[in-house]
Parts: sequence; structure tokens; C-alpha cells
Amino acid sequence: MADIARTATAHWEGSLKEGHGTVSTESGVLKEAQYSFGTRFENGQGTNPEELLASAHAGCFTMQLSALITNHGHTVESLDTQAVCEMEKDGAGFKVSRMVLKVRGKVTGSDQADFEGHVRDAAEKCPLSRVMAGNVEIVHEATLE
Repeated sequence: MADIARTATAHWEGSLKEGHGTVSTESGVLKEAQYSFGTRFENGQGTNPEELLASAHAGCFTMQLSALITNHGHTVESLDTQAVCEMEKDGAGFKVSRMVLKVRGKVTGSDQADFEGHVRDAAEKCPLSRVMAGNVEIVHEATLE
């Protein structure tokens, strides 16, 4: 049995290009958020799986980074992470090929080299990075303010 389990649901109606769907989370933070071919491939209004993956990875990575920095004796004032999920054509379909994590931090007691080391460590240790390991290139940029 899992130590932690989280649930999300998706509903879809219609064909791929003309259809539409919604995604919801057990917590209710997402409740019937709209997605479609247009939101995924044409920047239409709504969400898409890659945007949700990027937001999940940004959150997971940032929490892991905070833990590593704190455990090293530094004080986190703030961490801001942008995750960019990149897809590329793969045969008849697409694949997530790269995730770019750009993090800016205000950390008391750290310098740029130390911060970069923690960012590298967090990019390898966060649970979502571990899920993607070997399948998705994970690139990170670190800026200490």
C-alpha cells in the first residue's frame, strides 16, 4: 500500500480535434478545468497536460530545494521556479523531451556556488524528477539574489 496517494480525474467528449474535456483534482483546487486540442497544441484558453506537468514539477522541485537548503543550515527567504515543459514531434505523435527549471532564490547564508549545488541536488532528488529520469532531459538554471 502506498504511503501517499493523490487523485485526479479527466473527462473527455468527442474526437481529438473537435472534442473537449475537463480535469479535476481530489482537493478541489482544479475543478473541471477545461482542456482541448486547442489548449494543448494551439495555445487556446484552458489548460493542458504539459502545463500541469510543469506546474507539478516546479512545485515538487521547489519544495525539495527548500528542504535541502534548510537542512544545510541556510534560511530560505524565497524561491521562485519557472518550469518549461518542452515537447517535440516523435514519429506520428509527440513526446515530452525536456523540462527546464529556472529558479531564483533569496537565501541567507548561501553563495551562488552553494545555491547551484543545492539546485543540482534538488533537480535529481525531487520525486517528479525521479519519475522523468532517463526519459526527459532536465535542465536547470540557478540565480541567487
